[in-house]
Amino acid sequence: MDSPAPMSSVVDFVDELRNAQFIVMDAFRRSRGDALEALGFGPRECDHRIVASGPHWRLRAYSEADERPPLLLVPAPIKRPYIWDLTPSTSAVRHCLDQGSRVYLLEWTPPTDRDRSAGLEDYAYRAVSDCVAAIENAAPGAKPSLIGHSLGGTLAAIFCALDGQSVRRLVLLGSPLCFAPRSSRFRDALVSLLPATISTADIVPGSLLSHSSALASPETFVWERLRDAVLCVGGPPALAVGARVERWALDEVPLPGRLVAEIAQLLYREDRFYRGSLSLCGRRIGPSDLMLPTLAVVDTADEIAPLDSVKPFLDATPARTDVIEYPGETGVALQHLALLAGPRAHAEVWPRIFAWLQARD
Repeated sequence: MDSPAPMSSVVDFVDELRNAQFIVMDAFRRSRGDALEALGFGPRECDHRIVASGPHWRLRAYSEADERPPLLLVPAPIKRPYIWDLTPSTSAVRHCLDQGSRVYLLEWTPPTDRDRSAGLEDYAYRAVSDCVAAIENAAPGAKPSLIGHSLGGTLAAIFCALDGQSVRRLVLLGSPLCFAPRSSRFRDALVSLLPATISTADIVPGSLLSHSSALASPETFVWERLRDAVLCVGGPPALAVGARVERWALDEVPLPGRLVAEIAQLLYREDRFYRGSLSLCGRRIGPSDLMLPTLAVVDTADEIAPLDSVKPFLDATPARTDVIEYPGETGVALQHLALLAGPRAHAEVWPRIFAWLQARD
């Protein structure tokens, strides 16, 4: 008679089965996104070229190296970066180009088997550091400013705490920095849903992250999208933006298990960055290490990164910090993306961002 399988083997089997199901779901969601693109709702991105690359990233350049002030855009590593460049009228990339900036974008690429061990240090420090170095090599002496959205802004802030001397300014768009209990409803719900341990040996399917986010905040990821679609009926421009955002939301990208585990444990559960106990590159960093001018733009209608998840951190930094509050808007499908895809944000908020950047040139 065979002896029963060890409990660890059973758990591993269940994890593998779960991942297999979500890998299939990834493919299904991408096929739905492809269908939307075939109907004309794909992104209309600016021309760019790849000027540097690493294990899980590429650096896009949208203009030639010259004396214009450089900007490095840092998307969240979840999904594709074209949410920054959906259409000519709703494009953060185009807005930055129109303001006379030399624009670069850090494009996260899907991890390979060799990248499964990449973690927070690889994403927040090594990748951003290599991009900053490539930008400065192209035009020596020109330090870039960083603009990050969501978790991309969190990574950018961590980099600036580690190496603020190589960056001029930091702009955070809907980027949480504090993860204390009750700092956001999304944080509290997500921590209660995430397993106590996440395998660092796996590559995590994108659909697993999307599913977890929807469970943590159904208001944001389910009901808000439906309500937004109803409110946009009869408004073709808003419907077109919403459909393109939906296409982006279906374009799943996996992440290294170690990165997901460290974000879940070190940031969301233990709030180490705000508490000054995040250890990366042989250093412990926190708010006191963020010493360059920083602007945070907060969408007050967004549950993912409300004011309470940002302002306490900024108040604890030694540098000058500013906050722009923006009430959100309809027609963007996901409120968390309004700062990148919302026409009102492009008309009202982005000019204020550049006024802040240019006032410090």
